[in-house]
Amino acid sequence: MNFPGRRIACAWAAAMAAGSAVSMVAAQSIQIPGEPQQKPVAIINATIHPVSSAPIENGFVLFKDGVITGVGAGAFVYSGPEQIEVIDAKGQHLYPGLISADTTIGLSEIGAVRATNDVRETGQVTPEVRAAVAVNPDSALIPVARANGILTVMTVPQGGVVSGYCSIIRMDGWTTEELTINDRAGLVIRWPNVRPRTAWWIQESEEEQLRQARERLDQIESLFRDAAAYLQARKADADLPVDLRLESMAPAMSGFAPVYIHASDSAEIESAVAWANRWRVKPIIVGGAELGRSIDLLKAHDVPVIIVGTHRMPSRRDAAYDEPFTLPERLRQAGVRFCIASGEEPAHERNLPYHAAKAVAYGLPADEGLRAITLSAAEIMGVGDTLGSIEVGKVATLMLTTGNPLEITSDVIAAWVDGSPVDLDNKQKALDRKYRHRYGQP
Repeated sequence: MNFPGRRIACAWAAAMAAGSAVSMVAAQSIQIPGEPQQKPVAIINATIHPVSSAPIENGFVLFKDGVITGVGAGAFVYSGPEQIEVIDAKGQHLYPGLISADTTIGLSEIGAVRATNDVRETGQVTPEVRAAVAVNPDSALIPVARANGILTVMTVPQGGVVSGYCSIIRMDGWTTEELTINDRAGLVIRWPNVRPRTAWWIQESEEEQLRQARERLDQIESLFRDAAAYLQARKADADLPVDLRLESMAPAMSGFAPVYIHASDSAEIESAVAWANRWRVKPIIVGGAELGRSIDLLKAHDVPVIIVGTHRMPSRRDAAYDEPFTLPERLRQAGVRFCIASGEEPAHERNLPYHAAKAVAYGLPADEGLRAITLSAAEIMGVGDTLGSIEVGKVATLMLTTGNPLEITSDVIAAWVDGSPVDLDNKQKALDRKYRHRYGQP
């Protein structure tokens, strides 16, 4: 018997599958990761921007085996036994690689293709999750961000109340293991809305919102209470059966790893900080909307902040139009430690420096704007001893530019990750060359 409807359905399913396959192939990066550094490299005659100190005119940087071994000004003299590569960067600027402190790069590729998105686990409480495990080292979005100088990111699991551990990754490598710097950089908690909200898209009543908030707060409290009891029992008796879910809580509860609490409303921030103090964990607030209303609290408890984007609307109808733009400077003046993340989708993570530039345009000193996406981000993420500035002993993750990276007219012309040269090409650049050639023909 003939079934036309079935033939049409099968054909449609095959077309959809083929389309998904094509999308996934198109999303694969074709850039070849850099080879490990083979010999010392000296970049000379550049304007060096260490971030941790004043710029060095006509300076040099020497790095070997992926680590910076020399920084100075004036003529470069090398007396080592090995053959050395010298790069004359006259008229150019050397900066540490930019750092994104909150993104889903490597976890999400094409929003409309489910198979390319692995940003969340099933369930509301999943502390055992590690974002690095799901990172796709062949993501086509990594070269796009990398081409604008973003060489280190913290990729963050989404969804639920306790989302799992975020991971710090370098933006070049063959495998997930090669990309990973720290797979348990911090436990991610998404704080419930403790104050009911009203908006046209919110369907739940105030009573229902409060009920859900209490339920989620109970889930967080129950997890920490169970983990504390389990870890104490394991400490007393090492032969007890291992619970991987509760075992994963050890880094956060011991203070070895911070707790990244996503909270934007001032009531949420106050509730989250009070809870963190009670459990004696190390909180880092990730948000932006109403951080300005909680400055005194953040300062009093020395709570660092990750500002998630400056390119957004004010938090309330009665707020000043420039509230998001001036927030970084207000935090700086108050002495609150902060860094800036873009808050953008992975495809637009390349815009990170321009979020810092917006803050600079509205009062943040230029050197602090650069610090907010380099050294400050590294310090808050716990890798300030190896990344974020150009200093002897730190990792040689660097970028060479034509000018200030906060200026949209500046280009990144070379980059190194752990001393390895990075391919700065990407699909967009290839398409640019293709169509410039097409329209340049007679």
